[in-house]
Amino acid sequence: MNQTQRIKGILYALIAIFILIAVYFLLPTEIAFKRELFPAIAILGFAFLSLGSMLIYLGRKEKGKLNFYLILTGTSAIGPFAGSVLHNLFYGLAMTFESLKYVFEFLQVSFFLIALLIAPILFIIGVIGCMVSLKK
Repeated sequence: MNQTQRIKGILYALIAIFILIAVYFLLPTEIAFKRELFPAIAILGFAFLSLGSMLIYLGRKEKGKLNFYLILTGTSAIGPFAGSVLHNLFYGLAMTFESLKYVFEFLQVSFFLIALLIAPILFIIGVIGCMVSLKK
């Protein structure tokens, strides 16, 4: 299997996992049903994180715009996990250190927005850019 086929396989897997995770969070269903599905979503999230890391590694070997879009897609796949962890870290620090509460709250909100809004938008942009670059 050559480099381009690996990249396409990882990209298609990331797209499928992204859709499944988005459906899980955006579809209005009962909380009990979502709790039953949570272990599967956790596994999909770990796969999303791992495939994003692989895409960054493969993207470093490419040249031109494809390099940029692969790294953008990979980092935006890692972004929700990293943003969630940092959001919770700064929330805990805001509760612990009252004197720096506003600084930590600003950072907490910033990483929350990165994890929930910015990373998925950048993921979609990166996937579209990768598809266009791979067609050439």
